Amino acid sequence: MADGTGAPGGPGRRRFLGLCAGAGLGAAACTAWPGGPHSAAPHTGRHRPEAEQDAPGTADWRLGATGPQDAVAGYTDRVSVTPGEEFALHVSTTAPSFRVAAFRVGWYGGRQARLIWASDRIPGRARPAPRLLPKTRTVHADWPATLTVHTGGWPEGAYLLRLESESGYRRYVPLVVRSAEGAGRTVLLHAPATWQAYNQWGGSSLYAGPLGDYASRSLAVTFDRPYDGSGAEKFLVYERALVVLAERLGIPLAYTTGIDVHRDPSVLRGAHAVVCLGHDEYWTPEQRDHVTAARDAGTNVAFLGANTCFRRVRLEPGAAADARTVVCYKSAFRADPCYGSRPAQVTTDFRLPPAPDPESSLTGVLYEGFPADAPYVVHAADHWLYDGTGVRPGEGFPHLVGVEYDRVPEDSPTPGPLEIIAHSPLVCHGRASHSDSAYYTVASGAGVFATGTMRWVEGLVAGTGELGHDHGMDGRTRAFVTRTTENLLRAFAEGPAARRRPPPRPDTTAVYGA
Repeated sequence: MADGTGAPGGPGRRRFLGLCAGAGLGAAACTAWPGGPHSAAPHTGRHRPEAEQDAPGTADWRLGATGPQDAVAGYTDRVSVTPGEEFALHVSTTAPSFRVAAFRVGWYGGRQARLIWASDRIPGRARPAPRLLPKTRTVHADWPATLTVHTGGWPEGAYLLRLESESGYRRYVPLVVRSAEGAGRTVLLHAPATWQAYNQWGGSSLYAGPLGDYASRSLAVTFDRPYDGSGAEKFLVYERALVVLAERLGIPLAYTTGIDVHRDPSVLRGAHAVVCLGHDEYWTPEQRDHVTAARDAGTNVAFLGANTCFRRVRLEPGAAADARTVVCYKSAFRADPCYGSRPAQVTTDFRLPPAPDPESSLTGVLYEGFPADAPYVVHAADHWLYDGTGVRPGEGFPHLVGVEYDRVPEDSPTPGPLEIIAHSPLVCHGRASHSDSAYYTVASGAGVFATGTMRWVEGLVAGTGELGHDHGMDGRTRAFVTRTTENLLRAFAEGPAARRRPPPRPDTTAVYGA
């Protein structure tokens, strides 16, 4: 996201969306597997996510009351694990004890999660206040590990670990059980670097310091602390609904994170598609290179948000010599230690000096502004992505464009040939502009689609009250977004889209003029 008034990279910091993520009710107690809190279900061998949907789900995965911030909170020592690996869980609570339940997100006949593992009662302890590293104003919790969890038998997927204190308060801790390979599958690319960038736990994020001001913001943030709010707001708002839909379709899926792709792109080899979810702003140059290489090898790519791949970040080791710290100096890039020696690693917007590389060369669109709230207006109603929606040219879906938006650039690189399939008029800070959904293909046959709006994944649950807000979107919008996304996922799951679907009809000049 941009800073301040909405100009990309400008000083100052606006408050982010008032998100109320997935705070449904539920009070069933956790059930322990035999062997106590340090054990899990027996290992059952390799488990492909699409086989999960025949397993029984549970409606009791929702959060309930979170209570005060110190009531219960936690974080893992790993952003992701492969099935069978273990992770440490660091927990602080003011209650005498707590429990942990691990829910895998999916369709499960509409229940949307399955209980995979639950702990016995674990003694609780309130941990000290976090420490602040003065040089980068980084907040560290530095809590000792409370328990080690073994994931033998845990299927690949997106997980919510729900902490429940003896007092009845709950918070989530997100975890991805990642896939070792993605050949022939659709890879869902989760965005923990972006989750962490906005995390205000302990008083500081990459956007604001303890007083809410941009000047005292962190220059680096660490995964060695809990997430604020519910503990998983960015996942719940911008990612969960797409996971549920993809699993309902039954297409072969793989799961990973941007941080994992940064260090090892092997999960992308032979993948039929990569899906970047609703808000995936912070990328390393290595992650971008690896996703671009996958596209050029025939892997379709979908960007189901806006503001994607906008910030260039660097990952640095934490206490465990793993990539636990996300560095982004943004407008203070001249203070970045890499400035002057390694320009391609300087942490600012990808499009800015000292090594400008606009994101549109990958996404096909360019982030333009915040805040926006406008109808999504269909342009190419006969495009295959809209099959079965019944839309007509010029038809609009109120409030689907927001809160940030992208457009096809007139003076920045795009891969081409590129077709604008939605062209939505809007006004941002008094200036008239447009948000664009765009589709392009490359020589490998890969197709690339970008929605141009951050509310796309939220649109999958519009009118349901699932998130506690709809931005004014309704069931008609939900039906349109759902069918379009189904068309996208099914087509991209078949392999290089250019081999099976009509090619894009280049129309940027016709839409925007010479």
